[in-house]
Amino acid sequence: MKAVITVIGHDTVGILAKVSTRCAEHNANIIEVTQSVMEDLFAMVMLVDITKITCDFTDLQNALVELGDQIGMKIHVMHEDIFNSMHHI
Repeated sequence: MKAVITVIGHDTVGILAKVSTRCAEHNANIIEVTQSVMEDLFAMVMLVDITKITCDFTDLQNALVELGDQIGMKIHVMHEDIFNSMHHI
């Protein structure tokens, strides 16, 4: 199972490190990362393997949303099933 994590906000030092650390704390393995900085706007998309997470998926979502609040970023976590359903024709 996988999840898609998006991070949007003003660019600051350490965003990738903080999000990666929170994922690691819950045993979510980062498979792929893409990020871009446009002027001072930071945008990142991560594909994460959640097969071996040490909590409920909802707990992981809440932990990342809480981190976003702490660092002034908008973090959204979507299970691959929802992502695939939204993009299935």
